[in-house]
Amino acid sequence: MTLSPLVRFWRLINPYKKQIRLIYYYAIISGIVNLSLPLGIQAIINYLQTGELTTSWVVLVVFVLIGIAIAGVIQISQLRIVEDIQQDIFAKSAFEFAYRIPKIKQISLDKVHAPELVNRFFDVLTIQKGLPKILIDFSLAVFQIVFGLILLTFYSSYFILLGVTLILIIYLIFKITGPKGLETSIKESKYKYSLAHWLEEIASNTKSFKVHNQGNLHLKKTDTINAQYLESREKHFKVLIKQFILFIGFKVWVAAGLLVLGGYLVFQQQMNIGQFVASEIIIILIINSVEKVIRIIETIYDVLTALDKIGYVTDLEIDRDTELGELNTEKGLSIEVNNLHFKYPNEDLFLFDNFSFKINSGEKVWLKGKTGKGKSTLLNILARIHGIDKGEVLINNRPSNYYSHNSYNNHIGFITPNTGLFEGTIEENILMNRTVDLNNLNEILDSLGLSNYISKLKKGMVTEVDSEGRRMPRSIIQKIILARALVGNPKLLLLEDPLQFVDQDEKRAIIDYIMNPSKTWTVIVIADYQYWAEKSNQIIKL
Repeated sequence: MTLSPLVRFWRLINPYKKQIRLIYYYAIISGIVNLSLPLGIQAIINYLQTGELTTSWVVLVVFVLIGIAIAGVIQISQLRIVEDIQQDIFAKSAFEFAYRIPKIKQISLDKVHAPELVNRFFDVLTIQKGLPKILIDFSLAVFQIVFGLILLTFYSSYFILLGVTLILIIYLIFKITGPKGLETSIKESKYKYSLAHWLEEIASNTKSFKVHNQGNLHLKKTDTINAQYLESREKHFKVLIKQFILFIGFKVWVAAGLLVLGGYLVFQQQMNIGQFVASEIIIILIINSVEKVIRIIETIYDVLTALDKIGYVTDLEIDRDTELGELNTEKGLSIEVNNLHFKYPNEDLFLFDNFSFKINSGEKVWLKGKTGKGKSTLLNILARIHGIDKGEVLINNRPSNYYSHNSYNNHIGFITPNTGLFEGTIEENILMNRTVDLNNLNEILDSLGLSNYISKLKKGMVTEVDSEGRRMPRSIIQKIILARALVGNPKLLLLEDPLQFVDQDEKRAIIDYIMNPSKTWTVIVIADYQYWAEKSNQIIKL
């Protein structure tokens, strides 16, 4: 179920109810203290009319100054509370993204570009910047409007009707124009992310766009998305202008109404000059507060839109454990697939229709078949990255989903052509923060021919690797990825083209190591290199 941005906002601030309540208490106190200014000035003017310098006048001046100082201290306290909330939201959001992204169901990621999802994290910064204005400035402005109107009612009952009318007008402005403003803001943001994604595509394929630039595709597509963004931005701006015009009209009407009514009450001798000056100061405070509300409206839209964009990531379904069984075995995993049915969403035909096979513990299997027959998909199913529509997949004679994800994943090594290196050290790329036996690690590095390469590096295993290993030979990249899959004595290896760029002599030696009958792990490999088939004791054809 898709949540509305407002619901997301309430959920965002719900954990901070205690702190926000304190901010509102401060805002109420600040609103009351700020109103002490016109009351104090009213009393000061009344004393000044006597023409004498009295102790009471000095006390009132000091009282007004103390009120101003207290308001400043309160504002600092509010800023401290909001800063703590901002830091907490940033940290929680970072961990939320880091936790969720690897766990998002692969079927969901097939519909989107995963790196594009990460761009949405920057909307956390929009939320950070917007919260102080919403929680402090907006709340203070609203309280000042309300308290100002309440205070005016003490001067005359006529102000009660005026105040109720003003609040009703503000409500109607938000009610009528608010949803449209939010809708246009979200649409504008959609094209903003589309443009960012396209620029990332250009950056990821710089060589292609550098060589094949005769048609200026990168510029034409940028222009198209830009035009869509600017059109949406203009629609949003028109909504904002409409709201600003309404608020300006409201502000003029407030000023006119209060000035005329205040002047009338003075002429009718129902207010004195001091009260009239005080009421005009209150009017100025109300008008300034209305202006604050006007300026903060766009920030409110930005925050709600940011929550909507972040929500797109957090709404994606993640892998969840239906059972909590532990997979404990010293032997390779046995696999039995019975009557497997699988098709991708929005596809009419089943990729697997009543498909069955069996692999015994420790067997070495070569998976062959023409392109598009489902070899890669089968590895994803066995790795529990994809679910199945019908049938059963048994691992060690139990349904694969009997085991918890962590327990199962700890026993498999998995490689696809999309598996790459991340920015970090060679050690981090291989171990992935796992604790492994040092002898086992050295054996794997020697068998893959990595030991010699690493020994020549100045920093050895702690040598930094660029994202995707841009400055490394492709054969070394594949060996590091293979080492990642082999460490920790996995019980099932699911490999797709793991040695595509490795020299033939080294390739045969590595295949001998992986497919050695003395190795207890079960192996399922997809590769065009025929030597894999020669070392296999079972071939499954799709």
